[in-house]
Amino acid sequence: MPSPLTRSRSRALRAAAALVAVALVASACDGSGFVPGVGEPADDETTAAASEAIVTTNVEDDASGVPVDKVVRVKADKGTLTTVVVKSKAGRVDGEMRGDGTRWVATGGLEPGTRYRVRAVARNGAGKEVENVSTFTTQALSLDQQTYASVAPLQGETVGVGMPVIVTFDLPVADQASFEKHMTVTSTPAQPGSWHWVSSTEAHWRPEVYWQAGTKVSVDVGVNGVSAGSGIYGQEDRKVDFQVGAAHVYKVNARTHQMKVLENGKLLRTLPITTGKPGFTTRSGVKVIMEKYAQKRMNSETVGIARGSAEAYDIDDVKWAMRLTSSGEFIHAAPWSVGSQGRANVSHGCTGMSTDNAGWLYSMTRRGDVVEYVGTDRPMEPGNGWGDWNVSWNDYVAGSALS
Repeated sequence: MPSPLTRSRSRALRAAAALVAVALVASACDGSGFVPGVGEPADDETTAAASEAIVTTNVEDDASGVPVDKVVRVKADKGTLTTVVVKSKAGRVDGEMRGDGTRWVATGGLEPGTRYRVRAVARNGAGKEVENVSTFTTQALSLDQQTYASVAPLQGETVGVGMPVIVTFDLPVADQASFEKHMTVTSTPAQPGSWHWVSSTEAHWRPEVYWQAGTKVSVDVGVNGVSAGSGIYGQEDRKVDFQVGAAHVYKVNARTHQMKVLENGKLLRTLPITTGKPGFTTRSGVKVIMEKYAQKRMNSETVGIARGSAEAYDIDDVKWAMRLTSSGEFIHAAPWSVGSQGRANVSHGCTGMSTDNAGWLYSMTRRGDVVEYVGTDRPMEPGNGWGDWNVSWNDYVAGSALS
């Protein structure tokens, strides 16, 4: 059994050891009560948490009534975007990455009255990914709030070297500059050109000079969801590809009563013709073939000549008719005036020729082929049909909303 002295020494040693342990713990503390090694995360975990990517979208989650011209944007802070998908039941919205992958911007428009889901994933420098999912619904629009674009030429059509691109809207476009920014014409080979607004519902594009034969052209009217002003928006994007055929240029001289038919600069034939008599003078200037009819009824009332007058006519089956103006000038077969063709002007403004010659010309002619008239004192009006080539290049460019 230990003596009282031994027991006393043992208690003293245990007390000293306890004091040393307390001192060691106290010296390791930072004053906050935190002890290193006790519940402390590893250094790499702390860094990853501090630099976690943050994904934001410029449309509030579950928003409604979002304008269709809203450009959806997604941004990543402290990381880069790896995936961005904006879609509805109708399909995905096109977009592109910018800023070395830190930003995504929509390039496609939104549809009215449609629910969209935005899913974006970003990755930080440590490889950790963060996903952000949100939804929104666009404003509903009636057809009276949307303007639809019709485009000429048609998809896949082969046209003449004088053919303008014609975009017609079914509702007026007040903000023509905004629309024009989303309307492009590209060609191979490239040729300079310009848009020219004929009215609030019609815009034309033509090259500075006639198209080069064989040119391939792409038209992109990307106005879906773009504001046209006055509470109206573009209804749908339109894309059309067409090509230009051989260079057909027909040169008409009303004084000599002849038409020279050229293809790619080579004279094919010289045809005797007749043009408008006094009081019905044919217009001089550059005209473009607008449409063709193998057979067409021609009635003088449609050009302002009253029924029953001395100049009235109504012919059911005029053959090989090719329209040149909105006002009613045509090239067509005129077998009743063969005796005057090549000698005198006896028509009501049209260009007449024999049935055989008209049939031959009709067979080679396309929409957009050029007919150049000289020899009269009546000028062609630029707005009478496709009279674009009667406007100087400087004035044509000035008709652009972006000039």
